[in-house]
Amino acid sequence: MSQATESQATDAQAPRSTVLVVDDERNIRRTLELILSDEGLHVLQADTGEQALDILAAPNTPVDIVILDIKLPGISGLEVLARLRRDDATRGLPVIVVSGHGSVSDAVAATKLGAHDFVEKPLSRERVLVSVRNALESARVRHKLEVVEQAEVSRHEMIGTSQPMQRLFCDMEKVAPTRASVLITGESGTGKELISRAVHRMSTRKDGPFVKVNCAAIPRELIESELFGHERGAFTGAFARKRGVFEQAHGGTLFLDEIGDMDLFAQAKLLRALQSGEISRVGSEHTMIVDVRVLAATNKDLSRAVENATFREDLFFRLNVFPLRTPSLRERADDIPMLVKAFCLTFSRDHGMVDKSIDDAVITALMARPWPGNVRELKNVVERMVILAGERLTIAELPEDPHANPFDDDEAEPVAIPAVSSGDPLTLRMVRDQAERGYIVETLRNTQWNISRAAVILGVERTNLHKKIRAYRIRRETP
Repeated sequence: MSQATESQATDAQAPRSTVLVVDDERNIRRTLELILSDEGLHVLQADTGEQALDILAAPNTPVDIVILDIKLPGISGLEVLARLRRDDATRGLPVIVVSGHGSVSDAVAATKLGAHDFVEKPLSRERVLVSVRNALESARVRHKLEVVEQAEVSRHEMIGTSQPMQRLFCDMEKVAPTRASVLITGESGTGKELISRAVHRMSTRKDGPFVKVNCAAIPRELIESELFGHERGAFTGAFARKRGVFEQAHGGTLFLDEIGDMDLFAQAKLLRALQSGEISRVGSEHTMIVDVRVLAATNKDLSRAVENATFREDLFFRLNVFPLRTPSLRERADDIPMLVKAFCLTFSRDHGMVDKSIDDAVITALMARPWPGNVRELKNVVERMVILAGERLTIAELPEDPHANPFDDDEAEPVAIPAVSSGDPLTLRMVRDQAERGYIVETLRNTQWNISRAAVILGVERTNLHKKIRAYRIRRETP
């Protein structure tokens, strides 16, 4: 096959980008269609802002770029642009604004609203094509960067050689290529969203959208609109048609985070959509079929919620086709050294610092902590240490464990240091204990009761210092 034939075959296989032209002048729309079609682009047309918003809200009509006239009947082009920027589904959509009555104020307003470019009429073929090519290329680069950045974050937070993580990776690889619903459970901070994104990337839907919705953050009265969308005028404040997350995720994956916090009313609506694959926008009499794979996550025990009648049993079984449990950091403590090193490298570069090394004592201390906040908490601690440290992370930069309170542990076995008068003899042990307790208290005072710094000065491990504080019944002094 010749190079020309190969190129043509490649072009034929590559999906065409779609441009939506919005202009009330038919001749302008036709001219732009001819120009863009010659470049292999698919062109959609709208003569009003309202029609443009309807096209962008409709399922199965992905638009890659919008060419938008400012002067339109009904809502203006600037208002259309403002609405696009308020909608998560269209916030990053490239928009080229054109006007036959161009002015500096129009250009400034369009730029502030996030327009990619501003072109004046009469339109020049070369000017239009350059602007469109630049906008499409910028969108492609931005998409690639987002994918790379997310993959980099996921790579660091999903690494692990411990048995719990290896089992999780194996299960993810098995379920990802299927259409099965997945319920991801685990404590907060264990990376449930990262797992959902990884499953999406390994699935046959990887080129489709990944849409996340936080079920706990949506008011009850708005949940149906958020899930299924609404028509203009469906309720007070519904100024334009809005696509719900099911429509946005058509052909891809819908991630329902914090599903355990969804109320029973919304659960019934969700179950009906999952069973039939059909949805209706609020205020619409028409139904539409959506092709969506659902992944859900929660840190709650849904089995117990079913027993307590706070979660629907039929919805639970619908979601729990393939369960994935994320292990807590306590269960995978052997992964802490590699997580710390990965985070340290990432944050050193993110903050424009030299790559920093880590003392073994820091790793030992971090592995000894309980980490109720899991990987998220560990990540925050490492970032703080990277900011504080020089070229090496030492125990001196390790912040206090907010979950430990060595000054108020009444269960520790106390060391007997009896009160004695000046004439009583002192045993060697009594002298040693009194001296040790006094020096520990003095060091804590000098370090403003910072356990890490005091441990460095005293030359002991933090865990040993914690034990001595409890044993000697040392109480932190109030200012």
